[in-house]
Amino acid sequence: MGSKGELFPPKAVKEALGLEPRQEVIYRVEAGRLIVEPVPTLEQVLRQPPAVTIALQEFKKFRRELSRRAEA
Repeated sequence: MGSKGELFPPKAVKEALGLEPRQEVIYRVEAGRLIVEPVPTLEQVLRQPPAVTIALQEFKKFRRELSRRAEA
C-alpha cells in the first residue's frame, strides 16, 4: 500500500483480473476480505448476452405501472 493509501496489486493479480492501466475497479469488503472487481466498459457489457428478456407488451405494462407509482 502506498503512503497515500493507494493499492498496488501484483502483476499476477492484475493479469488474472484482466486489469489495464487507469481502469476503474470496485472495492468491497466481505467477511473481513477486500474484494476487487474491474468495472466493465460499455463495449464489454454490450458483448454479453442479455441477463433478462422481456416482451415489448410486458415492458409497456411495466412502464405504465411505474408511471402510476411515480404520480402517486
